[in-house]
Amino acid sequence: MALLRSKRRFAVQLAALACAAAVLTLGGTSALAQSAWPNKPVRIVVPFAPGGTTDLLARAVAPELSKAFGQQFIVDNKAGAGGNLGAEAVAKSVPDGYTLLMGTVGTHGINRALYPRLPYDPIKDFAPITLVASVPNVMVVNAELARANGINSVPDFIKLAKFKPGKLNMASSGNGTSIHLAGELFKSQTGLFMTHIPYRGSGPALLDLVGGQVDVMFDNLPSAMQLIKSGKLKALAVTSAKRSNALPDIPTIEEAAGLKGFEATSWFGLLAPAGTPPDVVNRIQQETARALSNPAVNEKMLAQGAIPSGNTPAQFAVLIDNEHKKWAQVVRASGARID
Repeated sequence: MALLRSKRRFAVQLAALACAAAVLTLGGTSALAQSAWPNKPVRIVVPFAPGGTTDLLARAVAPELSKAFGQQFIVDNKAGAGGNLGAEAVAKSVPDGYTLLMGTVGTHGINRALYPRLPYDPIKDFAPITLVASVPNVMVVNAELARANGINSVPDFIKLAKFKPGKLNMASSGNGTSIHLAGELFKSQTGLFMTHIPYRGSGPALLDLVGGQVDVMFDNLPSAMQLIKSGKLKALAVTSAKRSNALPDIPTIEEAAGLKGFEATSWFGLLAPAGTPPDVVNRIQQETARALSNPAVNEKMLAQGAIPSGNTPAQFAVLIDNEHKKWAQVVRASGARID
């Protein structure tokens, strides 16, 4: 009987040792898998169509991250609903470091104030990685419209819009974007009535603006820059508090039209789904900051009107929280609404 009890105790101890070994093995495998990140391509979701500033900035940092980590960082455009479709897709992705979002002031600063039922929580559903860049918006008009009507300044445009109430169309990259809000703020402060035409990104909106299907847009400066330089669009003013070094001869809206305190700038940054391992988040931030400090990348961004950042996850989180508060006030003041 004593021998039988001894054998049973030995069997139980053996089973316990086996379980412990299995736990240690699984833990070691998990740690190894985590330390091996990335061992496959990483997707950067851009929640707008190709050709806009969000897309341009994602494509500027993706190759740098590919070189740094030895895996492809692939830009995936998932446009719709003012950036909400792409942001929701990332929020619901597995938090393993293989799906990132190029978020914007729209997806993470404005949309909560505009959409009564946002399909994601900009704070709880994401792990901020780093601010990539901030940019002013620029008020641009169709070049032929400007030539035909002698529009050389913001007051010239206001005069035409008041002469043709409701006849001019204002394009944007989507409902709730900073481009939309800048236009709504301009309308509210000037008393103009223009029809808002939302697109699935700056790219398609700019095509129609150049083609004359729409008349004016408050686009992010980087995506409009080449069209301004080529003469296909006429820049009237920037929406920042100060002039842009990239277009030093273009006045601010406040300077041009006397709209006191007018300011509507944009920002773009990398985020991951909440729960992504902190060491992965920190590694992406560090390599993104290193890429943005690269003279070639830095100078290219500055020439396009973007101001590179690369701040820490904690600093980016503070910015997002502050932007929620700021844009909620702008939405209320402008009377902006979802069309």
